[in-house]
Amino acid sequence: MIKWPNLKQLHYLITLYETRHFSEAAKKCFVSQSTLSKGIQNLEDLIGCPLYEKKDKKGPLVFTLAGEQVVKQGRELLAKGQDLVELGRQCQGGEMQGQLRLGCIPTIAPFLLCDLVQEVNQRFPLLNLLLREDTTNNLLAALRHGELDILILALPVELDGMESKIVGNDPFKMIISRHQANTIRTPVIYDDLPDESVFLLEKEHCLTEHAVSACQLTRKEKINPFSATSLHTLVQMVANGMGTTFIPQMAIDHGLIENQNLVVVDPPEQQAHRHIGLVWRPSSSRVNTFNQLAQVVSELL
Repeated sequence: MIKWPNLKQLHYLITLYETRHFSEAAKKCFVSQSTLSKGIQNLEDLIGCPLYEKKDKKGPLVFTLAGEQVVKQGRELLAKGQDLVELGRQCQGGEMQGQLRLGCIPTIAPFLLCDLVQEVNQRFPLLNLLLREDTTNNLLAALRHGELDILILALPVELDGMESKIVGNDPFKMIISRHQANTIRTPVIYDDLPDESVFLLEKEHCLTEHAVSACQLTRKEKINPFSATSLHTLVQMVANGMGTTFIPQMAIDHGLIENQNLVVVDPPEQQAHRHIGLVWRPSSSRVNTFNQLAQVVSELL
């Protein structure tokens, strides 16, 4: 008879991996420390090798190579187990209700989520959106681990097997101070810009890669080595006459550059834009819910 690990044991191990502390992991799992330790010990016995290094001295908990692999695959199993539970809930009560954990990147969230929540509350009053704003890589990891149900991202990005649906396009514009705009020809030619005069976001934000690619900015000497943490920082730098940057149209439409004495111009590539898409796990049973949400987002865009 084959013995199978249970999801509760995997949950204990993953929580220990994240906290690196038995008492803290037990508290997060709402069990005693002895219960958590016993569950992980049973898992080790079942797998047949240690999952973390047992040390007498104090220090951070170190997982073995096998432990790292079990955590990685365990997260996927927990996410699929959660999808099975959601399937049962939908069979009992319909699609557009219950909690829906939605992640969104910082260059979209401030300009979309407020309108989205209001629209969802009106159309689907039984659907409760729980929101998280984070970078693309962090959101994809959370989705893969079952911590989120669906994401709103700027595409294309490497989705690692996740399902996606494009719901709209968001054009890129260039902004420049009104004073400096008088010294630059339009339409803009990158060769006319001073070196290090184009400011971008930190690399953690996918908008930088999308803007550079879509706007065909190949002259690296034009890019300033300083990286901003937010679109608001970029706007302030340009408003103070330090150069130019790329801003998505949705941010302009929601007043990001109002009262800043800035001029909006088209980038050299006239069709420059990013795709806005919804992303979810292929094992999720809530595809109909996601499609209806996609329709709402598409209308808002």
